[in-house]
Amino acid sequence: MSYDPPRPAGRLLLTPEDREAPARTRRLRVLGLGEHAEPAFDAFARRLAELAAAPYAMVNFIGEEGQFFAGLHTRHTGDGSADGNRQGSGEGSGDGAGGARFGLGRRMARDHGFCPHVVVRRKALVLEDVRDYPRFAGNPVVDEFGIRSYLGAPLLDRTGIALGTVCVTDVEPRAWGRSGLETIKATAAELAERIALREGGF
Repeated sequence: MSYDPPRPAGRLLLTPEDREAPARTRRLRVLGLGEHAEPAFDAFARRLAELAAAPYAMVNFIGEEGQFFAGLHTRHTGDGSADGNRQGSGEGSGDGAGGARFGLGRRMARDHGFCPHVVVRRKALVLEDVRDYPRFAGNPVVDEFGIRSYLGAPLLDRTGIALGTVCVTDVEPRAWGRSGLETIKATAAELAERIALREGGF
């Protein structure tokens, strides 16, 4: 799918058109996802951060109104728990300037970050240095949170809907390489399978 054209004023549209958003929101409600943090997702994010050797990792569900990190790992909190209790505030973790610099709560606006691009594209996105890409360099997370690199893959539901993403980020440029891409795609597929079991009583 191609990206949306630039705004008339010349500024690139930061969030691509997401025609699947209403269906995704309905599907997330059926699965009971996207509104509450879950320890299993935090543990998954922690393992993903370890696999990718990244300071930040998320399991992100994207609805019509915004993004929700059901799984969150930061290098400051270790498991996302401190950040997770600050839903909607955009505040960082409660342990000083390091967490505040990244500024993560559980919720994020749809025009922040790169996951909305992943769900629309329905394929992995690798940004070794976001400043090398005009479309992504102006994203709010670059200036507000200092994000410099991103690696994410879509969570493809059995119905064909992209529910959200699994992703890792860093405040430094990162050469994720083929191994990083394979890791993020494999972990996304693994989590999608686990989510599919929810309807069977998981």
